[in-house]
Amino acid sequence: MLSARAISTLQDKCALLNCRRLPARLNVTETAVLLGCKEHDIAALVAVKLLLPLGKPAQNSPKYFAAIDIVARADDRDWLSEATKALAKYWLRKNRRCGIANRYATTSDI
Repeated sequence: MLSARAISTLQDKCALLNCRRLPARLNVTETAVLLGCKEHDIAALVAVKLLLPLGKPAQNSPKYFAAIDIVARADDRDWLSEATKALAKYWLRKNRRCGIANRYATTSDI
């Protein structure tokens, strides 16, 4: 049985992937492992509404996802393509903002 602790080792990730029956609710870490992305990518996918958490969690509360939905999305090539594009666009925008801020910081330091 999987515990509520974070999945950090390769052995823990393999245990989740080889699990005969997944728990009904998956946390962010388990969802990321099943979708093949990083934990911080899940927040971006929720922001663009490609993933919907169970219930109506507050912005700062832990998010849980239905295992049946996550497994279905992991098998859907079109959804994976959309998610990949959305993540690329998200990180491009985020890195541009950081790049502009860093550029101004280095210019003013001179």
